Amino acid sequence: MYDVAVVGAGPAGSAAALSARRAGASVLLLDKAAFPRDKSCGDGIAPHSLDELVTLGAGHVLDDRVQVHRLSLRSPSGSWARTRLQRPDHVVPRELLDARLVACAVDAGAELLQHTVRTVVDRGDHVVLDGELAARVVIGADGANGVVRRALGVPRQEPGAMAVAVRGYAPSPGGEPEQVIAMDGRDWPSYAWRFDAGDGTSNVGFGMLLPSLRANPSGKQVLHERMVELLPETAGAVKMRSHHLPLSTSRPVQPRGRVLLVGDAASLVNPLTGEGIFYALLSGRLAGAAWDAVDPGASYGAALARELGRHLRHTTLLARLTADRRVLEAGVRAADRSTGAMDALVEVGLGRGLVTAPLVRAIGAEALRSIRRRLPI
Repeated sequence: MYDVAVVGAGPAGSAAALSARRAGASVLLLDKAAFPRDKSCGDGIAPHSLDELVTLGAGHVLDDRVQVHRLSLRSPSGSWARTRLQRPDHVVPRELLDARLVACAVDAGAELLQHTVRTVVDRGDHVVLDGELAARVVIGADGANGVVRRALGVPRQEPGAMAVAVRGYAPSPGGEPEQVIAMDGRDWPSYAWRFDAGDGTSNVGFGMLLPSLRANPSGKQVLHERMVELLPETAGAVKMRSHHLPLSTSRPVQPRGRVLLVGDAASLVNPLTGEGIFYALLSGRLAGAAWDAVDPGASYGAALARELGRHLRHTTLLARLTADRRVLEAGVRAADRSTGAMDALVEVGLGRGLVTAPLVRAIGAEALRSIRRRLPI
């Protein structure tokens, strides 16, 4: 019997395996795929993700990647906000990142097995997978529609809290690498992106909420069309693949017991940006560290609430507020006018930041300026 079995070897699963090994557990890491394998994603690695990698002893996986310091945001009306990030981002294809993290977990002593898990049975003092693989704790890192989440009886993600995105790769336009987000006024919230990797290629894509996609007569083709419309340099992108993002606005409560959910399986995806790598690494680390608690589920749930609870409430609030395009436009203009406002928005969208009073004042001031501009003299 293993101490920990991790189902799914993406960033959340590998982080859980690394963390559990650092806590002295024997670890079985399972995935249906052989690595390296492609994974549809924006490929952005924010500074908080790097912090988690360093904590896990895996910071070196980014050593050969280019730092990206520039970020540009365009509102639906065409207003721009640009900044140099206080701490740089990285852009790493998931085919490369995930394989490197799996290798780190194996080097740390985890046993890797290519296997498709079909059943999860909690026996009280241990958990059995497929009737033959037993562990004291099972960590589900196999996504919002994965077998582990279903075994816990967690309902499917609500459509209104599910986004759909298409991702591809295109040549970078040249110059200093940057991350560009161009917001679309139709079917908001929706946006296109271009994330330069610094190696001559860019991760490009477009995403929108699932109900908006279902209501669109063009179907999934609208994702491609709007990506190119908003960012013409993405035309001709290759390796186009779509994926679903279970947003944290409708996340399950971690139950007590020996089965834990991390990353996408716990619906840990930022509703403002679609960022999920940081949440995946953090939740995986916390889950792996809780394996020998009296009640691993309760211990992990409490740790996750301490680390992310307030932040997730703030992202949900801001997502609701910016559903009103007037608030969104004011936010982008505030970010362009104030470095502090831009930094605060980046922290909320890519890390664990909060909606602070200065940020609210900055957005309110921009909204007031807009109202005054519309008044007759």
